[in-house]
Amino acid sequence: MVPMEEDCCEIFRSDPERVARVRESLAGAAGTVEIFKALSDETRLKIVCALLQEELCTCDLAVVLGFSPPAISHHLRLLRSARLVKVRRVGKSVFYSLDDAHVRHLVEEATRHSHEQEAAR
Repeated sequence: MVPMEEDCCEIFRSDPERVARVRESLAGAAGTVEIFKALSDETRLKIVCALLQEELCTCDLAVVLGFSPPAISHHLRLLRSARLVKVRRVGKSVFYSLDDAHVRHLVEEATRHSHEQEAAR
């Protein structure tokens, strides 16, 4: 006798209407995937977390994270292309901040969830 897995139905059947609704709702997932890909890198997530506190220039971010300015610039380009951060130039300085409140909310909620999971262990 083969043991049943907890995460499988005992009998395979599907509700076509439910499947169609859910499948349609997943059509726009590619953009969301790009956001999570950008945030899945520890350095990029740390950059975003630093920017949660305040606008910072590339050099400040390099010092905070212990990386070279070119390495930070590379990560910032990826974050900009994912529209997670925005740039502001002042003379020869380049300052970064979060693109909008959605980014702040997303990262704050993920952080809160992570802390709750750690506390539950």
